[in-house]
Amino acid sequence: MVKRLVILLALLLAAAPLPATAAGSQTPAERAKEIATALTKDPLYVDPIYAPALPEAKRTDLRANAKALGYPVYTIVLPLTPSDAFQGEESNVITLVSDALRKPGLYVVVDGGGRFPWYDVKDLPQLDEDKLIPARQRALDDTGYDAGPTEVLTRFYELLAGPALPQRTRATEGSGGRRSAGDDDESGMSGGMIALAIVLAVLALMVVLGLWIGLRRRTSADSPRKEKAFSIPPHVAATVAAERRRRLTKETTAELTRLGSELAALPTVAGEGLRHQQTALDCHDAAGRVLDASRDLVDVVGAMVLLDRGRREYDVAQALAAGRKPGVVPALCAFNPLHGRASGRPTQVESDGTTLALPLCAGCRRALKAGQAPASLPGDDGPYWHGDDLWARTFFGALSDDLAGAVSRGEYRS
Repeated sequence: MVKRLVILLALLLAAAPLPATAAGSQTPAERAKEIATALTKDPLYVDPIYAPALPEAKRTDLRANAKALGYPVYTIVLPLTPSDAFQGEESNVITLVSDALRKPGLYVVVDGGGRFPWYDVKDLPQLDEDKLIPARQRALDDTGYDAGPTEVLTRFYELLAGPALPQRTRATEGSGGRRSAGDDDESGMSGGMIALAIVLAVLALMVVLGLWIGLRRRTSADSPRKEKAFSIPPHVAATVAAERRRRLTKETTAELTRLGSELAALPTVAGEGLRHQQTALDCHDAAGRVLDASRDLVDVVGAMVLLDRGRREYDVAQALAAGRKPGVVPALCAFNPLHGRASGRPTQVESDGTTLALPLCAGCRRALKAGQAPASLPGDDGPYWHGDDLWARTFFGALSDDLAGAVSRGEYRS
């Protein structure tokens, strides 16, 4: 109790220069109470800053493994810095949050940008360091250096659910009983024989080890050393995705302005040219609607596809107005419009008795031919076409000639 009061006092003093009434500021006790309140509703607390980088599927797995332990587990994932309410110390988080929550359980905290879990046990007699320390170390060993916090914690809880892992122990010394002089002589002889046996065993082991190393070096010349593949951490991937969306939104907005100016300058034509001109205007209007209400990267790509269709229709209308034969420009790749133009004729894709003719880029066509999954545009749960919105239902308009009309009717919001 004294230790907790000392920690709380130190944190309160550290927070003193910042007034508690300042916008966005919190005392350590207030921050701990906020987290404790959240833990009463969900035993997994993820700070909002890391929420986009931790998919719900990973959180569900983590909750399931923690629940399977049979005792309360409170998991906290949050950023820690020396200037925060907890002075960047995991131990302070656990002390203050457990005091605020006042419930028995295993309290685990990990910096969202790291992978090393800290823990403390509150009133759980079935848990002790002999079980926790080996489980945490094995979890860190079993997951790679680039593993995210949820991967390490999930493995940690899996190991805690199983039998206790052995710890390193020192050889016991002496028997603790009384011995006679004869026993001393006999034990001295047996001790000498044991020592000799150990020396011989070590020598034999060194010979075998030398032979093995020689074979490994000889083999390594023919077979390259295999290293674990690098994978991008979730929080970095989220940053890359956000930057990608920002850049694409900027480019699409510029094209929206450009095409709008060119359509306004295009003289009205009659006949077939008028139809293409009207389609270009409809696509331009629909793209603006989608871009204004875009919620994610898929929506921004939808606006880009509409503008691309509008651009192609504009080029046809312009050619007809000038008395020229319009050229044929392929549509964008249906699996991922960011791949660029389709290659060749539409590709027949068959699944569950349904056949689709989709415009696909060369890379996606090769993947399908090789029996591999194409590098599709990602959505909320796998490829975007796993969803049920307008973009998924029509493969970004590849299965419909009325994508702009569907947008004007509000179907893209479903």
